[in-house]
Amino acid sequence: MKITSTFAFVLISCFYSGQNRDIVNADKIENQIQKKNINKVIFLNKSISIENLKESDILKSMVFQESQNLDLRVFTDNSLVNYLHQLDPSLTADELLQKGNYQFSFYVDGKMIYQENLNKGAGIPDDKKFKTTFRIPLVSSNNEDSWGRYLWMRFYFGHDGIDALQSGNHILKIEIRPYLKTSVLKTGNIIASGEINLNVPQKSSSETQIALQPIQPHSGWKVSDDKFSPEKIRLLNKKIAEERFKEITGIIVIKNDKLLLEEYFNKSGRDSLQDTRSVGKSFASALAGIAIQDGYLKGEHQSLKDFYNLKSFKNYSSKKDSVTIKSLLTMSSGFDGNDDNSDSPGNEENMYPTDNWVQFTLDLPMTEDKIGENWSYFTAGVVVVGDIINQSVPKGLENYADKKLFQPLGISKYKWQFTPQQKPSLAGGLRMSALDFAKFGQLYKNNGIWNGKAILDKNWVHKSFSNYFTDNKDFEGYGYLFWRKVYQVGNKNFEAYQCSGNGGNKIIVFKDIPFVMVITAKAYNKPYAHSQADKMVQEYLLPALLGNE
Repeated sequence: MKITSTFAFVLISCFYSGQNRDIVNADKIENQIQKKNINKVIFLNKSISIENLKESDILKSMVFQESQNLDLRVFTDNSLVNYLHQLDPSLTADELLQKGNYQFSFYVDGKMIYQENLNKGAGIPDDKKFKTTFRIPLVSSNNEDSWGRYLWMRFYFGHDGIDALQSGNHILKIEIRPYLKTSVLKTGNIIASGEINLNVPQKSSSETQIALQPIQPHSGWKVSDDKFSPEKIRLLNKKIAEERFKEITGIIVIKNDKLLLEEYFNKSGRDSLQDTRSVGKSFASALAGIAIQDGYLKGEHQSLKDFYNLKSFKNYSSKKDSVTIKSLLTMSSGFDGNDDNSDSPGNEENMYPTDNWVQFTLDLPMTEDKIGENWSYFTAGVVVVGDIINQSVPKGLENYADKKLFQPLGISKYKWQFTPQQKPSLAGGLRMSALDFAKFGQLYKNNGIWNGKAILDKNWVHKSFSNYFTDNKDFEGYGYLFWRKVYQVGNKNFEAYQCSGNGGNKIIVFKDIPFVMVITAKAYNKPYAHSQADKMVQEYLLPALLGNE
């Protein structure tokens, strides 16, 4: 039989497209519930194995409570790795799972609220190769730990889900697609979707919780009589009372060196020593600057070899000799340490169990990165900064910090976290009151002046509040252990530099408007902690202060 060239091309195309469809043999679909609900996301109010799942367990509606179970069961007609293979047939199964995963889209009442491409670590690799059904606990009454729980937290608390799901009836819809990130982002078609009607009860709050808290005497600050929008602050207090902003303990606003707003929540108060975690890193920057101006350090361009016999540590290379104090302050030292990567040798979680944090850091290998160019969050490097200061100043770091920084600022009640060598850890954990943290922020706002006395050189403040990574589009910038952040209100941008710590703790110093803010919180290790603090500033505090209703 003679086959035309066109017909042959179609046959070959079909043959190869069929070959390219699957890279592994996915599990057979034999369960009757799965067959009936293929390509669907179903909602449940308890954990049920697929073997025990019945149609009557599937929810079409429910009363939504933040403390009660909300489970998903996803049914697809293929495994994730086969969907990813369709997006790029040239990659192996393992390569596909290194570059891709599921994309989740959350809709409320037809409006997309949040979309996330799961990181590669979410889900078990073998499950993603072979499984065609999986369970996701979004809300768990026993706080079941899973990537699904954190996905829900990011949607609900971090990206406006809680505002979209205010009291009343709402339709929550979830769509799942495969995504692959190579040189470009590729997203496949919907592989599963589903929706549920949620009845959200009214949250309660009292007038006492919502009302502005009057500033009590003896704060140590002059009190401002400048005007602001009390209604915006009442709305903010209401959201905190209703736990729509969670685990907030304090809000301080300083305007023109005077106390304008002082609010406390969740059994916290003026005398509470707030655990602000990595906010303490910025104190390392200040103490390094003071030690330089006092002549105990020659400058931030001094290198590690001036302080350590680097050849006595593991993984020595001549590159370590070139690591400077500045590169540690800007988190661009080239050490193989990245707290955002659990596989990084220098991740801070690997440091804490050791008996010598400085040795841990100096033992690390170097990366191929050029020193001073590539930023990665590296707590262990700040520990080394603290050790350099400790060995350089008279009577050690603890005494020096008290004499040169805390006493001049009138800070007498504070607690350090200590290293295994019982030296103050500049990695974080410094505790003091919210009002005293505000003094530290105001010191920078005043270009290093406090009560007419220069504590910090104004040039050091300028260097600290400069962005050394203008080419990095992944984040807004970083100075000398200070984060750069731009807040937007209306069509105006407001640049700030801030101390930032786990839980959503902030000391925010605005560059061009006369405000210093402190937010203290205990949302430790919660994925929404920083985004909710940013939202408080951008949608409530700044509009209240600037008169934007």
